[in-house]
Amino acid sequence: MNRSRLVVPTTRAATPRRIGVGEIADEIRRVMPRDRRALDLLADHQTLTTEQIAAVAFPNLLRAQRRLRTLHQRGVLDRFRHAIRPGSQSWRWCLGPIGAGIVAASRGDPIPRPAAVRARTNRLAVSPRLHHLLGINQVFCALAAHARHHPGSELSRWWPESRATAACGALVRPDGHGVWVEAGRVVSFWLEYDTGTEQLARLVEKITGGYALLTSTPLAYPVLFWLPSTAREDHLHALLTRTGAGGAVTVATAATDHAAGASPAGPVWRVAGRNGGRVRLAEIPATVQATIGGGASWAG
Repeated sequence: MNRSRLVVPTTRAATPRRIGVGEIADEIRRVMPRDRRALDLLADHQTLTTEQIAAVAFPNLLRAQRRLRTLHQRGVLDRFRHAIRPGSQSWRWCLGPIGAGIVAASRGDPIPRPAAVRARTNRLAVSPRLHHLLGINQVFCALAAHARHHPGSELSRWWPESRATAACGALVRPDGHGVWVEAGRVVSFWLEYDTGTEQLARLVEKITGGYALLTSTPLAYPVLFWLPSTAREDHLHALLTRTGAGGAVTVATAATDHAAGASPAGPVWRVAGRNGGRVRLAEIPATVQATIGGGASWAG
């Protein structure tokens, strides 16, 4: 029987005292551009695994492991994982007290107390939504990694749930929003990451409810469902056909078991109501290609 326990190491800088501006300024001079990219990602998307950070920002996993370890020792990053017997998990990385201070200083926000930063990490470590969050982030990290190695491709925007929801005026709560560019084609999309715990009828309600309200607005982007299995994918497409829910909204799906090892930029997407095989992300029909104004939180 597998047993697990939570391992949450404490950074050297994780003390109850408030961090001084001088300490943050000293560390700002030491962090590299690659480090700053990781800090901004963690600030916006809460947590990433070692492999996800390596795919987005480092030349290889070993370099990422070494640098992340160093940043952890300096209090720039914090980390946690569940110790599983047999085996172990990859570290889940978050901002440490110094890292949170660097991001706050760069964005003109108040510098948080170390205790508040640690409390946020501890809540995330035991959150029942952690698996869901890491799954969302994996889709976007895989797109960013693909773009690094394929000229002409770019993940020009990656917004988390909070910012995507705000953009929709809370009419619907997407798990994320992205803008993918490939060979001159721009596809803006909403992402729904499904772990299989919701009834399929609830997924359809998201289409007929909130997303349908966006069809007459500049936010009428395709809705992409990332599903855990092709069996669930088949059932969802059958329900979409039976209810006609996919008529007004472009819906495309991918399944983890089918797309194993493949990039979400590739031909892994099945468009609802469309005959033929799977298509690339850039080939998904998009009635609206203009992007939301206000700048990007991620430029791949």
